Amino acid sequence: MSIRSSLVAGPMGFGTAPLGNMYRSISDDEAEATVDAAWEAGTRFFDTAPFYGAGLSEIRLGKALSKRPRDEYTIATKTGRLVLDELDDPNTRSFGEKGNIFKDGRPNKIAYDYTADGTMRSIEDSLKRLGVDRIDYVFIHDLAKDFHGDAWIEKFQEAQKGAFPVLDKLRDEGVIKSWGQGTNKVEPIEIMLELDSPRPDGMLLAGRYSLLDHASALQRLLPLAVENSVDVIVGGPYSSGALVGGAHFEYGKIPERIAHNVTKITALCKKHKVPVKAAALQFSLAHPAVVAIVPGASKPERIAEDYEAYDFQIPRDFWSELRSSGLVASDAPLPGDA
Repeated sequence: MSIRSSLVAGPMGFGTAPLGNMYRSISDDEAEATVDAAWEAGTRFFDTAPFYGAGLSEIRLGKALSKRPRDEYTIATKTGRLVLDELDDPNTRSFGEKGNIFKDGRPNKIAYDYTADGTMRSIEDSLKRLGVDRIDYVFIHDLAKDFHGDAWIEKFQEAQKGAFPVLDKLRDEGVIKSWGQGTNKVEPIEIMLELDSPRPDGMLLAGRYSLLDHASALQRLLPLAVENSVDVIVGGPYSSGALVGGAHFEYGKIPERIAHNVTKITALCKKHKVPVKAAALQFSLAHPAVVAIVPGASKPERIAEDYEAYDFQIPRDFWSELRSSGLVASDAPLPGDA
């Protein structure tokens, strides 16, 4: 079953990395209120992962959704990391190029494991933390250079022998609805899409199909996804917050080149009286391979902003000027295209 055909309600999802105390510590009450706000706004698709706060995001999401009928929402989580009972100091952890983005998460140690046994254990652990009887979509998390350095190919091969066939079997048996990869880089997904087997049916691409960063995804990944009927979910449509006044891009300091483009995009949005969030969300959704977006939030009021942006009627002139300004790739599909 494809992601496109199994989404319970529309393309607007909720990315729950902030519920794992990404960048800042929030209370359990604030986390629950944010999930409640998403639900009341109409969100029925929630994306999480063991990595987000060493299980904290899954625990908080599960508690908030325990008030809701299980058949009325869709959950995606990820494999590739195991949350251990052993504890360490979260302040000393570092996650590749991403640094210590969850220093305020739970103190449990995290271990990489892309084997068959590790994949099954990861799913079982996620079910317990979420407090649900099933998970809909499972994405193999971060099989990429940003977390593993030059060893990422070795990790990919480990997953190819372990996680890939396990998830393919679970999908074919109806235990899960869809599976694929969830990464911040295009290369691992491109490689997977060119394999003869097994066949994933969904991918989560974080940060690589936004207004600020989309050229690499347009070259091979998205055409391959369309060719192979693989659905793509876009995470990080605001580029880690850089587009909307945040201090991060790709989880780090905003480069000068990116800051320059943010200024130009913001000015163009102001000229046409278009919210930047609206331009960001609607751009990401315009590609035919993209079936959903999962912006993250840690405050209830941000949810309303996201939905207003999603529904905002952007004039065609804005998209025309966006393209003519060179701020987006010439082959990027736009909502204003005929």
